[in-house]
Amino acid sequence: MKLLVIALLSSFTFGLTTWLTDFEAAKKNAQEKHQLILLNFSGSDWCGPCIRLHKEIFDSNQFEAYADGNLVLVNADFPRLKKNQLNKEQTKQNEALADKYNPNGIFPYTLLLDASGKVLKTWEGYPKQGIMEFTASINEFIHAGK
Repeated sequence: MKLLVIALLSSFTFGLTTWLTDFEAAKKNAQEKHQLILLNFSGSDWCGPCIRLHKEIFDSNQFEAYADGNLVLVNADFPRLKKNQLNKEQTKQNEALADKYNPNGIFPYTLLLDASGKVLKTWEGYPKQGIMEFTASINEFIHAGK
């Protein structure tokens, strides 16, 4: 039961897609499933392009179906409104991820990582390509590993 509670607390949901917030759990999950990690830095309550990215791409049925079988999703959120503040432990974890993967503070910033956390590809801001091209660019890395 305790593990179930921890699993529920370590996830954040946009639409129907589950976005993990615990990076170490995400790496373990990716290793077990032989999947890549998609890490997204967002400002869920202040960053217009971040909100648009989640609404138009990440929350789409097409992306959700694609991600379900191919990716472990991780969201490092940096909300500004007091009512949306994360707990201290989550804030500290997100700041550590930002120090390692997003030292310039770009929002939104999305990274494709292997299961060990090595950066394979990055997207700064809202992707210029549509959802088909976005997933196709991820597929290049998925198929390269097979």
